[in-house]
Amino acid sequence: MKNNIVTTIALGIFFFMFLDSCKQQENQETLYRSNAFALYKDKVVQGENIAEVVSPTHLTSNYKSPASATFSRLIKFKFSINEKDNELPPGADHWVIINDEETSPLITFGEQPKPFPEQPSTFLPTNYEYTFKVDVSPVLKQFETQGYYEAFDGTKVAKDDFKGFYIAGGSEPLTWDFVNLDQKGLMLKPTDDPNIYSITVTLNPYNEADHQDKQWQPSEDLSGRPKYTSDQPIVDALFNLSLEEAIKNIEPDSTLRTGAKWGGVWTRDVSYSTVLAFAYHEPEVAKISLRRKVKRNRIVQDTGSGGAWPVSSDRTTWCLAAWEIYKVTGDESWLDEIYPIIKNTLEDDYKTIYDHHLGLFSGESSFLDWREQTYPKWMDNRDIYVSQNLGTNIVHFQAHHILAEIAKIKGAPDQMYEQRAQQIKQGINDHLWLEDKGYYAQFLYGRDAMIASPRFEALGEALAILFDVADKEQAASIISRAPLTDYGVTCIYPQIPGIPPYHNNGIWPFVQSYWNWAAAKTGNEEVLNHGLASVYRAAGLFLTNYENMVADTGDFLGTEINSHRMLWSMAGNLAMVHRVFMGMEFQVDGLHLNPVVPEVYGGEKTLSNFKYRNALLNITVKGYGNEIKTVTLNGVASNNAFIPKDAKGNQEIVIELANNSFPHSEMNLVQNHFTPPTVLAEKQDGMLTWKAVEDASTYNIYKNGKLEETTTATEYAIDDNTFASFMVSAVDQKGYEGFASEPVVFAENEQRIEAEAFAETSPLPYTNFSGTGFVALTLDKNKEVVFSVTVEKAGDHFLDFKYANGSGRWNTDNKCAIRSLTVNDNYEGVMVFPQRGQDEWSDWGFSNIVKVPLNAGKNTVKLHFEDWNNNMNVDVNTAMLDYLRVVPYE
Repeated sequence: MKNNIVTTIALGIFFFMFLDSCKQQENQETLYRSNAFALYKDKVVQGENIAEVVSPTHLTSNYKSPASATFSRLIKFKFSINEKDNELPPGADHWVIINDEETSPLITFGEQPKPFPEQPSTFLPTNYEYTFKVDVSPVLKQFETQGYYEAFDGTKVAKDDFKGFYIAGGSEPLTWDFVNLDQKGLMLKPTDDPNIYSITVTLNPYNEADHQDKQWQPSEDLSGRPKYTSDQPIVDALFNLSLEEAIKNIEPDSTLRTGAKWGGVWTRDVSYSTVLAFAYHEPEVAKISLRRKVKRNRIVQDTGSGGAWPVSSDRTTWCLAAWEIYKVTGDESWLDEIYPIIKNTLEDDYKTIYDHHLGLFSGESSFLDWREQTYPKWMDNRDIYVSQNLGTNIVHFQAHHILAEIAKIKGAPDQMYEQRAQQIKQGINDHLWLEDKGYYAQFLYGRDAMIASPRFEALGEALAILFDVADKEQAASIISRAPLTDYGVTCIYPQIPGIPPYHNNGIWPFVQSYWNWAAAKTGNEEVLNHGLASVYRAAGLFLTNYENMVADTGDFLGTEINSHRMLWSMAGNLAMVHRVFMGMEFQVDGLHLNPVVPEVYGGEKTLSNFKYRNALLNITVKGYGNEIKTVTLNGVASNNAFIPKDAKGNQEIVIELANNSFPHSEMNLVQNHFTPPTVLAEKQDGMLTWKAVEDASTYNIYKNGKLEETTTATEYAIDDNTFASFMVSAVDQKGYEGFASEPVVFAENEQRIEAEAFAETSPLPYTNFSGTGFVALTLDKNKEVVFSVTVEKAGDHFLDFKYANGSGRWNTDNKCAIRSLTVNDNYEGVMVFPQRGQDEWSDWGFSNIVKVPLNAGKNTVKLHFEDWNNNMNVDVNTAMLDYLRVVPYE
């Protein structure tokens, strides 16, 4: 009996010792663990999904996307004319719950839908064919009776501009990407009844081959590439996977392909990728790629919102990449080549998009270039042009700093460019820093007055740290207080309701990589661990570097568009080794090494066969921390971890870290969150009114860009007759503020001055204009139009123009029309006339607003074409001008 008891006790002790030993071993192997997933030295585990390292050149994964298994039976959708969101107000969608039926009820175009029901408890089967039907007779009747259809918001679609009816929605293959509905095959077709249109789609598309277990082994020769080895096999294997993908993304013409699904060179994609990795991995290929994005000795802004530049204005990312290549290579001929390109570009930008009052540049968010994905839906392209974004301004700051540095090297005047850089930096810190949140605002937005969007914007925040726009205290605050979600840092936070995952509710590995680089620079170990795990989880489970993933699930399926083997994602993966673990910082004088290694990534790591100018480097980093204990260069003790620019031949550098604690470890890990929707405000009987917003606790009322009042009411009395522009936002119980409403203007004495009174009336057969006609602005006709404007009182006035531009689609191309504005012989900036739809010349809208001083009595307002008004197309710079609107600001 005693022997049995002793045996039992001994077995129990052994069992607990065994468990403890297993736990200790698991802890030693664990790089990161959360409720969502775990990253180990040799594998990734997310539920039943496991990716494992077989060898440094062999990975396996059984990852299965959950998207098809959880496809809702509740389908939300809208109809569209000409691929525009013009059937129902924002937040109002049609819906069906699909049980066994194959056809929707007949829905009348424009009819108000019923409130959304509860989500069904079961899910839709895969590859489910379903037909949507719509009665479009209200549209066709208006076409016949008045020559146009007037949408809910007052916009008019001319019968002559009609192209077709479309369906948009959030359930694949439906998409809320209105401007690409035709490309995605979502045009409705007429039926036997001319008033009824329909479309049949396959919902919840599923391909069995996409859900098989996968493995990666290289098919390209990696022997001539840098080699990385460490005590973390998962990092080694993903480094090799990314190396191979980088090789595969070099096209036969020696340019860098954007992604597996997307050919060609894109300015911002190749530029951000070059800064992360390709400046040192493929400098000559990067040079050739950047040269493809130059025209007229200026940087090309890719096709984009409203016809590209100046609505989109982050082409200056090219400057970051070009300078990085010079710092890596020291190629003086390259410096000679890029200097005039950068100088010409910045001079045009300064005349076109710089706000001297705020010290900021205007234009779309850098890389966040899909309008409603990061902006309120009421903002059209002229509003996006006016907005002033964090990331874009950081890029402009750095571009000016770079131009000053190049000018110094070349012995040219440099002070003006550095002064401009410092003015931008001051503007960012004066107008975008949010003291209560401890990070920067997303952007300033509005129309005639600007307010800050308090959303967090990850790339801009990271760049602010990396380029020293944020000081050390600000940098530490940004990294520790920024909202981070389970699967990584989201592009923006909080998310926008009703907008599908892409930039909104999305995580992008290249952004995560810049964020990690900033966390490393700041010295925040916990945030860096979280960020590294985000990069390695995704690449490990997916066995490729996808462009993006859904923030809520970490899945590569479910975003609006995606591609594997994305250039900037693989560059980010590679940069985790070079920029973080090796701490590479290329400067004009040489290569500085400042390794940052979290404790769980400690041990010994070596990067060999790394080519730097005329040297071949073998770098070994031992231990962990962000402080260097000792350095040897070619076996000789050194005070600095530094490779001079003139080093030659084999260079052996060994860095031993101090195994120190990091200075910062705070992390703000949060649940993903969506703000209240955008408020719909309007004028009603001299009152500012709006409908109650779901989830709103209070409302902020802004007057002329300043917070006027916070209220729980849904109306506000206007107590004076002076000019006032109001915006209203909803704030939820957690304190998160949604986008503010479209500005509602209360003003008196508005003037409309018809353009045809001051220039030849165009004979073109367009409709829906005011007055007796309109004036064509082209590169041949009316290069200068002078208006006479008479006002009673001297003072500031708002000017804008009603115009049409059918040169291209709403979201792409490069034919935004631009003209300079001079008032009473004073240059006041530019007027921008973005594209409004391909061949839709009877679709009229307003330009940007410019605030100018006018004299009592007569004034001259001149629109004229100057060299800096050349758009990215150069050959086509056309708009139809209806009238000039003048509103006194008093």
